[in-house]
Amino acid sequence: MALEDFPVCAMVAEPRQDIYEEEHRMFRDSLRKFLEAEVAPYHAQWEKDGQVSREVWRKAGAQGFLCQQVPEEFGGMGLRDFRYNAIVGEEITRAMASGVGFTLQNDIICDYIIHYGTEEQKRKYLPKMVTGEIIGSIAMSEPGTGSDLQGIKTNAKPMGDYYILNGQKTFITNGILSDLCIVVARTSDVKSHTGISLLLVERAWEGFSKGKKLDKIGMHAQDTAELFFQDVKVPQDAVLGSQEGMGFIHLMQQLPQERLSIAVAAVAACEQALAGTIDYCKERHAFGKPIGTFQNSRFKLAEMKTETTIARIFLNDCIMSLNAGQLTVERAAMAKWWTTELQKKLIDQCLQLHGGYGYMMEYPIAKAFIDSRAQTIYGGSTEIMKEIIGRAMGF
Repeated sequence: MALEDFPVCAMVAEPRQDIYEEEHRMFRDSLRKFLEAEVAPYHAQWEKDGQVSREVWRKAGAQGFLCQQVPEEFGGMGLRDFRYNAIVGEEITRAMASGVGFTLQNDIICDYIIHYGTEEQKRKYLPKMVTGEIIGSIAMSEPGTGSDLQGIKTNAKPMGDYYILNGQKTFITNGILSDLCIVVARTSDVKSHTGISLLLVERAWEGFSKGKKLDKIGMHAQDTAELFFQDVKVPQDAVLGSQEGMGFIHLMQQLPQERLSIAVAAVAACEQALAGTIDYCKERHAFGKPIGTFQNSRFKLAEMKTETTIARIFLNDCIMSLNAGQLTVERAAMAKWWTTELQKKLIDQCLQLHGGYGYMMEYPIAKAFIDSRAQTIYGGSTEIMKEIIGRAMGF
C-alpha cells in the first residue's frame, strides 16, 4: 500500500511547538531590543568585571521585564503566565548574556515572597523587586552541603524578638549585588526537615558579609559569591511568611519551577548553538565544498535537530503544565536533567564541527561551551534528578 492510500484521518498530527500568542511575541520583541541596546554592548566588560551593572537592573524594571507576575497592588503587572518568564530566559540565553540574573529574580525569589510572604513582607519587598531597586538571591548551598538540604549547618537561634543567625553559604548567584537574600537555616535543634526555615536577610544588617566573587569556569559576568553570617540579628517577622519550620516544604514546592527555568535556558542554548553551527557548516568550505555537505556533518546536524525539536516540544508541554498547576516534581526533574545533558552534549558536538575555530573565544560557540557546564549541576545535579524520578517510580 502506498502512502497516498492511507486515509487522512489516520495520520498523526505534529505536536504544536509554538505556545506563544501575539502578546507574548510583542513582549519578546521588546525584550530583544532591550537586550540589544542595554546588554550586548556592555556584556564583554561585565565579563571582565565579574558582575553586571546595577543600572541595567533598574532599566529592565522600568521597561517591565522584572517580576511580571507580581500583583498590580504591589506594583507589578499581575501576569500569572510562565510563558513571559520563559521568554525572558530564552532571550537572555540567545543573547549569550549569562551575567544577567533576571531569571533568578523572576522565576524564584519573587514567587517565594508572593506565595509565602506576609502582607507586610510583600509590601516591603515586591514593589522594589519589580523596579530593580532590590536584587534578590537565595542561599541554600553550603561548603560541605550541596544537594542535601536537610544537612545544612547554618542556624538561627531564637533570642527574644530576634534570631541570631550564624553560618556560611557558597555558590550564591547574584551574591554580590543582592540586596535581599532568602537564607535557608535551621531554626530549631530538630534534625528533620521540620527544623528548617527561610529567613529574609537584608544586605545592610550587621554581621552579614560577602566574600569575593568566585572564579568560575564560565558565566564570568554572573556574580557568584560566598556569604557569611556572624551573629546577625534577624527579626522574628523576617521569617518568610512568619512560619517557622516550613522552609523545607516551601523549597520543595518551588523547586519544580526553578528546574523548569533551567530547562528553558538549556533548550534555548541548544537552539542557538545549532542555528549558528548550521550557518557555519554552510559557509565553511573544505575540499572545495561546504562542510555541511559531508555525510558525517549532515548526520550530526540531523541528530541534533531531532533532539532539539524533542526537547522544545517537551519543554513547551511542561510550561503549559506549570501554568495549569499540573507540573509534577518528577516531570520537572526529567526536564531539568534531560535538557541540560543535551545542552552539554550538543554544544560539544557543535564546537567539534567548528574545528579549530570552535576553540577560539571570538566564536560564540566557545563561550556557549564554557557557560553550559554548570547547567547539569546547579538546581540539583543530574544524579539527584534521576534519584527523584526513580523514587517516584516506587524504588
